[in-house]
Amino acid sequence: MKKYLKKLVNRETVAYLVFGVLTTLVNFAVFWLMDDWFGSESKAVVMLNNAVAFVAAVLFAYVTNKLFVFESKSWSAKTLLREVPAFFGARLVSFGIEELLLLFSLSVVHAGNYILRLGGLSIGGVKVAKVLISVVTVILNYFFSKLFIFKKEEK
Repeated sequence: MKKYLKKLVNRETVAYLVFGVLTTLVNFAVFWLMDDWFGSESKAVVMLNNAVAFVAAVLFAYVTNKLFVFESKSWSAKTLLREVPAFFGARLVSFGIEELLLLFSLSVVHAGNYILRLGGLSIGGVKVAKVLISVVTVILNYFFSKLFIFKKEEK
């Protein structure tokens, strides 16, 4: 059990968790600002708000994952030509899954009709759905990054 826990909790996974939380905060901040500015009455507007938040978060995530999580220090053209398309491609896959889940929450669950009340705080159902869906996205992105994008070069 200790051996498994040591493999699971290490510098890399802790760094990923920290920067994953920060990336998620960037995503949420942009999404919530867009939602406040443009609303969530229309599915198309919600999807566009999510797309803008995605772009901001992915730009932040690439730099922080490269430098601080997976410690890929090379900025050579060869490295960037491998990492950048793989990173953005993987993020597009997880974004597609996120968009589908968000559309499902709007169309089937009708998340826009709900409000979560926590004490004096009210959070719209679309924002709650966004938070829940992000858990799936974070897990997918870690495995994409670990297994395919920032894998250590074999020497």
